[in-house]
Amino acid sequence: MNPSEFIMRLTKAAVSSAKTSGVPASITIAQAALESAWGESGLARNGNNLFGIKADSRWRGETLTLPTKEFIKGQWVVVPAKWRKYESWQASIDDHAAFLRRNPRYKDCFACTTAQAFAKALSQAGYATDPAYSDKVIGLIKQHNLLALDGEAP
Repeated sequence: MNPSEFIMRLTKAAVSSAKTSGVPASITIAQAALESAWGESGLARNGNNLFGIKADSRWRGETLTLPTKEFIKGQWVVVPAKWRKYESWQASIDDHAAFLRRNPRYKDCFACTTAQAFAKALSQAGYATDPAYSDKVIGLIKQHNLLALDGEAP
């Protein structure tokens, strides 16, 4: 799916989620794009998981096991991982917002007043092992003018 189609497909759900959860729509879409390769990853296609959220012991839904790249001890390694599986992309978006809201380690994200600050707080809280994660999310937000979805000036 090309970026424009992906953004159009997620915009309504991301904006709605932002109103109820406080997760900026730009963050939701940029993270989904990055984590799912614009909806084309195996995890997105087979599990409707747009955000790379793993299934830990608290997860009660369906799961899917697929390999993933993690940045561990200064290098990239491929390891198997158990992922959350969803019925739809909408369910993935809803769970992403709930996941961030539920986990105390992401509390500082919700004190942020800009999408850029939110992205940096996500990285600092350990959302991803990639040391360039926030830069990548911010880059997608800027490249695709996603701040307009948050009411922020570019």
